[in-house]
Amino acid sequence: MEIDEKDIIGMQKSIGWASVAFDWNRTRGFLITAEEGSFSAAAKALNMAQPTLSRQVAALEKDLGVTLFERGGQRLVLTQSGQELLLHAKQMASAAEKFSLTAAGHSQQLEGLVTISAGHLDAVYRLPKVIKKVKEDYPGIDIEVVVTNNPSDLNRREADIAIRNFRPSQPELIAKKLGEENIWLVGTQTYLSSFKSIDHISDLNDIQIIGFEKDKRMIDILNQQGWLLSQKNVQIVTEFQPMQIQLCKQDLGVIFLSEYAEKFEPSLVRILNDQGPIMTLPVWLVCHQELRTNLRVRKVYDLISKILVDS
Repeated sequence: MEIDEKDIIGMQKSIGWASVAFDWNRTRGFLITAEEGSFSAAAKALNMAQPTLSRQVAALEKDLGVTLFERGGQRLVLTQSGQELLLHAKQMASAAEKFSLTAAGHSQQLEGLVTISAGHLDAVYRLPKVIKKVKEDYPGIDIEVVVTNNPSDLNRREADIAIRNFRPSQPELIAKKLGEENIWLVGTQTYLSSFKSIDHISDLNDIQIIGFEKDKRMIDILNQQGWLLSQKNVQIVTEFQPMQIQLCKQDLGVIFLSEYAEKFEPSLVRILNDQGPIMTLPVWLVCHQELRTNLRVRKVYDLISKILVDS
């Protein structure tokens, strides 16, 4: 949609710029400080010095003629005025994010940064091949990888592209299913040889599983399949999957491992292979619809899709 000069003049008149008597950049400092709860945490999030941020917020309070925070102790507490203005600051931040996304979506440059969010094992085993191909084909594209098993917020630009095991529900995100991957329980031959027999689930009631966290979700999944396990079967936990693999190699228990990652860990063998995988998860490639029209993001997106489907 084209906007002519008359439209711009009309919008300027409707906004009433004379009434905007504050620095928008300082408003961002106020918003992050309110969300983080302290100047030190907010300064770290914004990558600036704490005194600088504190001065920005104080200057905003002076511009607005209101007190935004009650200052006392380690944490800041929003005043009533601060709480009301915070709602508007969040709306401003949301509009700024949409503005940035739309602008980025129109970029036709094959230079600049593309950020990919991926889980631990995808980052270790899948993405190096992708990044090598990106640098060979498009040397002007820089790559940043956000390694997390939690979903990055693409609407807030925490990443441009994400590899996930679930389909996103947000309408502004687009997703392509790349396939499915089987998840197995695996361990070292040394650890598994400590059991007299591994012919049936009932032979493994004393097995140790190196888990993700101290909850019952994984235990419940296995018990629904006929296992008889409890929390005593999960004595070591870590969300960091590369560490799980190393702990497994120390003969400390078994782990959940994708069929794709198995190819890189030949010392680990499946349990009860003939009974099939523990679960099957989808693999989705996700991107914000605004960024799908950004040339460098689209090129990286397409390379990830091709390489992961072919591998």
